[in-house]
Amino acid sequence: MFPGGPVADPAGSHHERRIRSFRPRRGRVTPGQGEALRRLWPQWGLDIDGLSRIDLGEIFATEAGPRPDLPVVLEIGFGMGEATAQMAAADPGTGILAADVHTPGQGNLLALAERNGLDNVRVANGDAIILLREMLAPASLSGLRVFFPDPWPKKRHHKRRLIQPEFIELAATRMKPGALLHCATDWEPYAEQMLEVLSASPAFENTQADGGYTPRPGFRPLTKFESQGLDKGHLVHDLVFRRNDT
Repeated sequence: MFPGGPVADPAGSHHERRIRSFRPRRGRVTPGQGEALRRLWPQWGLDIDGLSRIDLGEIFATEAGPRPDLPVVLEIGFGMGEATAQMAAADPGTGILAADVHTPGQGNLLALAERNGLDNVRVANGDAIILLREMLAPASLSGLRVFFPDPWPKKRHHKRRLIQPEFIELAATRMKPGALLHCATDWEPYAEQMLEVLSASPAFENTQADGGYTPRPGFRPLTKFESQGLDKGHLVHDLVFRRNDT
């Protein structure tokens, strides 16, 4: 659909099939989003094929060259990318590697990055588990963000939720000591599961002294989706845990 752009299933059959925490979502792409994908994907896009280890300094290279000292945060699931672009603009000294499977959102974020001169955003297409496990070096991330993941509310689907002990164990291996893992959800049962899973991990410690939820940090924008939920009386829970030194 988009020559040189993101492919539908970049990992293909290279890796084992398992229960996935996301639904592949191509969706309707506007002309502007399609144009951004065609023009910008070769420069700022990455297909998660799981075939090679990536160099984050090279991925975030600019005309001045690679940036090996740039701290990089992985964001898993960014919707249409508005909040990601706001966070990137507010913190130009941090790279954001934003992973999602939603093609319109990928195009929208690329367009926002170009429009706002954000050279610290890169967009990854595909399964974030494969990205973490196969393509990122140990202790390479300065942070990990998972905002409003699919809550899979039906009990039989809880096994599809992203925040599980196995995922946290994998994420810990890719995060530097002191790196922050920040989750947010408006689905209270999922928030409770997140808190239980993160609190049980020896690799992380809660930044809240009382061991509970964190007030929304100022750097996390209030999204349109979140505002609509708040208007309906939904409670939003943030969880911020720090990677231990060990």
